[in-house]
Amino acid sequence: MEVLFDNRQNKIRLGKSTEELLEKVIETTLMMEGMSLDYEISVSFVTNEEIRDLNNQFRNIDKETDVLSFPFDDEFETGVRILGDIVLSVERAMEQAEDFGHSVERELAYLTAHSTLHLIGYDHMTDDDKSTMRQKEKAIMKELQIFK
Repeated sequence: MEVLFDNRQNKIRLGKSTEELLEKVIETTLMMEGMSLDYEISVSFVTNEEIRDLNNQFRNIDKETDVLSFPFDDEFETGVRILGDIVLSVERAMEQAEDFGHSVERELAYLTAHSTLHLIGYDHMTDDDKSTMRQKEKAIMKELQIFK
């Protein structure tokens, strides 16, 4: 598994430990779903302004959000299988972490688990789907022992 990181924000300094944590979240999510780790995934850290623009462009929703998922699941001639792209608003993650009383790293980990589930086909359009996703997110966080 290869995770490509792109930091396009300057609101908070994100180091190697954050990248390693999010890579572990993605790996754990895929493993818990019985999936191969033979994928490339990109994770971009952006501002509220950029995620709002992306949300408007791709979902016709002109407001900020915490995370966007762009599933791809394709293979190139080189044999690289791309699962998709995760775009995280670091500003929004900081706000939510403060609101929920936990660390920014915990919030980024949760949003990454949520987004990875989207990349593999889960959604939360109905109450049943939302309940399924929440259970899976909680199981991933518990498996990783990420509570604060």
